[in-house]
Amino acid sequence: MSAQGVLPPPVRQDRRVFTTRPELVGTVGMVASTHWLASSVGMRVLEAGGNAFDAAVAAGFTLSVVEPHLNGPGGDAPIIGHRAADGHTFVICGQGTAPAAATIDTYRDLGLDLVPGTGHLAAVVPGAFGAWLDLLARYGTLPLADVLAPAIGYARDGYPLVRAASRTVATVAPMFTEHWPTSAAVYLPHGEVPAPGARFRNPVLADTFERLLTGAGSREAQIEAARHAFYEGFVAEAVDAFQSGVAVQDSSGRRHTGLLRASDLAGWRATEEPTTSLRFAGRTVHKTAAWGQGPVLLQQLAMLDALGVADLVRTNDTVELVHTVVEVAKLAFADREAWYGDVDDVPLDTLLSGAYAAERARLVGHDASEGLLPGSPDGRVPRVAAALWAARTEAGPGVGEPTISPTGLSPGDTCHVDVVDRWGNRVSATPSGGWLQSSPVVPGLGFALPTRAQMFWLEPGLPTSLAPGRRPRTTLSPALLLDDDGSGVAFGTPGGDQQDQWTVPFLLRHLVGGAGLQAAIDAPMWHSTHVPSSFYPRTRTPRGLVAEARLGSDVLDALAARGHDVETVGPWELGRLSAAGVRPDGMLVAAANPRGMQGYAVGR
Repeated sequence: MSAQGVLPPPVRQDRRVFTTRPELVGTVGMVASTHWLASSVGMRVLEAGGNAFDAAVAAGFTLSVVEPHLNGPGGDAPIIGHRAADGHTFVICGQGTAPAAATIDTYRDLGLDLVPGTGHLAAVVPGAFGAWLDLLARYGTLPLADVLAPAIGYARDGYPLVRAASRTVATVAPMFTEHWPTSAAVYLPHGEVPAPGARFRNPVLADTFERLLTGAGSREAQIEAARHAFYEGFVAEAVDAFQSGVAVQDSSGRRHTGLLRASDLAGWRATEEPTTSLRFAGRTVHKTAAWGQGPVLLQQLAMLDALGVADLVRTNDTVELVHTVVEVAKLAFADREAWYGDVDDVPLDTLLSGAYAAERARLVGHDASEGLLPGSPDGRVPRVAAALWAARTEAGPGVGEPTISPTGLSPGDTCHVDVVDRWGNRVSATPSGGWLQSSPVVPGLGFALPTRAQMFWLEPGLPTSLAPGRRPRTTLSPALLLDDDGSGVAFGTPGGDQQDQWTVPFLLRHLVGGAGLQAAIDAPMWHSTHVPSSFYPRTRTPRGLVAEARLGSDVLDALAARGHDVETVGPWELGRLSAAGVRPDGMLVAAANPRGMQGYAVGR
């Protein structure tokens, strides 16, 4: 699938541009992620002779330990990989499904009009563990014990708790103490909030990981034994007992038992699928299918191509560029609401076609648009959840979001890791879910369950309507950019609904403007909040535009004059991008985001 426009070659990057960190270049391997420990673990695996797939699994398991407020081994993990030897590019879907008992009527009978954002009722099958095992079994070379060892070590011996995790625990400590004692037992050692930078341990999680390593025989047999123990053995049994036997407080303000059962875990496996792709600026951008929001990036690129975005980048018309990118995002995300979901009839070929992109692009005008404007691919009539037709201004962050600020719950973050090895294999993965603040720790396991069922609607007939066995339309959105010569990068970012917005200016600066990876990551970011949130309580801010102050007051004032409801944030607050890949000359390259002061790229 490709956009029809043909962009001219990018301008050569000015090497004198200041970047917050050096752009790494080497020949052995590169790992970039949202936490320096995960990046270092991944590089350790590459140094020991493992490939990119081994390194990604080791880094992913490490992230599940050291960023417990952003992901966990019981969360979700879409993964995109590229095997250089034969050019095979693939998706491994680690997004779990809704329980068999999860019907719209079940929730309606409980007096709910939305799936709660926290607690038992939001749980889906935990897919992250199975996805990492599947990647390792299909494409890795090392035993499971080797790639899991660093995560076990950090869980048992401790790691420095990042400031954001400490702040998260402090915010939810009263709830843990009063309502979620299993979480208090893990995250409030001695009844106190762990200090930022303090050594933090989760020995129960270490025990769980070690119990999963009891298999014998071949490497593949050991991996399968761990999968069986998780999805059909002691982990599934503990999940079933907790969900069915213990009612917990959730965001509805009431206590509920859950619907997830051992049989739901036993009936699920990670799957390998084709990517969804689009040609842009002479390269191919790969995303997941429309069970996730990934294709919304491709739709934006196709519309921007139709609008001649290269001219805006090259003339440095920042006001027009930001305005155009935001207006295109509104259109693409409106289509996401109307058409994306885990259903068979998503009109994806049409949504990504050049003709449709050109038709949609003609709706971009001089001023900020109002309302939601989904399109009609193939003449079909769009259907969006009734609650979204009304303007529902977001007065505060949603309680289902995966990060927390000192004043309460705040919009979006998760984890991300990119890896490239000496052979050119690449991985982009966005693990998330199982957040410590959104679901209580399962007794005896040391981790929480994913709460992504909150992304379903309790309105029948939508692509994202709740149904047993259906995947929620996840926001998790890893990506690969590949050139015909085999060069290109794995890239991505945390950020909920913003993931496929923050990557747009990154790609425009890199592919069209000629900026290096680090310079493109460092540049000022923005995103639209006009698009409906995927998280409970599903609100939006009509014409909302959030922008880093570094865009400049003249630019922000001009955008406000065009009707954008501009919210200016600090100069380094938006985006958590990282990237790792292969240059056309065969050298390996990586970069990571300085915002948040914990993401890091390593390599040599």
